[in-house]
Amino acid sequence: MKIDSHIIFEIHRLSDLGYKQRKIARQLGISRPTVRKYLENPKRERANLPGRPSKLDPYRDLIHQMLEKDPDVSAPVVLQHLTAKGFDGKVTIVRDYLRKQRGQKAFGQAFLRIESEPAEQFQIDWGHFGHITYGETRRKLYALAVVESFSRMIYVEFTHSQKQEVLHQCLLHAFSFFGGTAKQIVVDNMLTAVTERQGNLIRFNGHFLEFLRPFKITPVACHVRAAHEKGKIESAIKYLRYNFLPLRSFVDIVDANLQVRDWLHQVANVRLHQGTGCRPIDRFDQVQLRPLPSLLPDCRETSQVKVYKDFAVRFDANTYTTPPWVVGKLVTVKADSTTVSVYLNQKRVAVHQRSWERKKRIELPDHRDQVKKLQQKLWHDKNVAAFSSMGQPAVAYLKGLLESKQPIRKTVAKLLALKDQYGSASVLYAISKAAFFNAYGAEYIENILYQEMTPKNHHPPVQLKNEALNNIRLNEPCLADYDAYIVKRGQTDG
Repeated sequence: MKIDSHIIFEIHRLSDLGYKQRKIARQLGISRPTVRKYLENPKRERANLPGRPSKLDPYRDLIHQMLEKDPDVSAPVVLQHLTAKGFDGKVTIVRDYLRKQRGQKAFGQAFLRIESEPAEQFQIDWGHFGHITYGETRRKLYALAVVESFSRMIYVEFTHSQKQEVLHQCLLHAFSFFGGTAKQIVVDNMLTAVTERQGNLIRFNGHFLEFLRPFKITPVACHVRAAHEKGKIESAIKYLRYNFLPLRSFVDIVDANLQVRDWLHQVANVRLHQGTGCRPIDRFDQVQLRPLPSLLPDCRETSQVKVYKDFAVRFDANTYTTPPWVVGKLVTVKADSTTVSVYLNQKRVAVHQRSWERKKRIELPDHRDQVKKLQQKLWHDKNVAAFSSMGQPAVAYLKGLLESKQPIRKTVAKLLALKDQYGSASVLYAISKAAFFNAYGAEYIENILYQEMTPKNHHPPVQLKNEALNNIRLNEPCLADYDAYIVKRGQTDG
């Protein structure tokens, strides 16, 4: 078998760079004797010696047809088809033959290693690394790896998402880790970077370009199914998977990133790199990256949401509380891997530790205390006091309104208007009936009164010029207090 001229060229190029024969063989996927032969004589060919006949000889054409249909077809599948045609051999001989055929094909697709200049290029890629469990919630675990191509210096960050904002956050952290940016950034065809590709025509993701613009980085997209074009990051992901991950467990995403950062400093970036023969951290001394801009972009996940009656916002399947005075307003939620912040008109009004569980309420004690103070303040409101004076059913109904997060002042004003229209007794009856069905709101009381009661004759009072006097409401007198007073006075007189 004659080795392709590209392989011979690569053998001599690597030898000129000082590579040992063992390393050249491992790099090119060939044997050390083969390396030695072609170093001694680049034009040397193996003699075409007659070989022993093989059981597979009558089936070679059939095997080649199967390989053309599926180059990665497994040996057991090939054996099934051969057996149907009368082959009586074992899977071992089939597996050995497939290995040889795929080895020959690999020689025909040899790629030359292209070395980058210092600070010329970053390569990036995602890897999937299982999941982390939070309570009853499982979150997928991803890692974005970034490598500076000349030095092989690596940065890694674990995330629970590959969303656009998360990609930008990780890249921003990587640029800070390296202390600057390269001229180019090499990506595969992930949708967060490349939205459309037709041959050599590439349309990059607009958000990705907007993120890169202040850093003056040129994106470069690999061809489809051309992993060799970003071989350095492919090797980094593989190295992360087989050197860092085994025998490790993570409490949460913070723990995972602390462990990988320690691994980068103590192992990955201080090891002797097989490709360069140097430690990445030492070669990185030759790299002069472009400085970062003075104003860095805010890459947090961002969404606009409404603050609900329970003084909380919904984000990523959880609720996070806010001060109660923000209820009903449209706010902006910004989140990274550790915190969730709430902004009103660019002013931060709340910040929480991010929860990676789902369907949880994350509440600050201060927010709950503010709600209690507002509720206590409500009891001193003149209309609330007037409504409460109607008796215990009214007080109990008020508490139900508070627990159901109803607008108290607006609801009480409506209920007092219904009292003027139907009378205290009718309103108390409707309140008791609504409370029995846990129906809290002025509309329920109004509906009961409309269906079951008749408005009493209403004679509006004389309207005074001073509007404040027209709005005065007197508390309902408690007749039980008068009865107790009469009984007590009678006992004293007797």
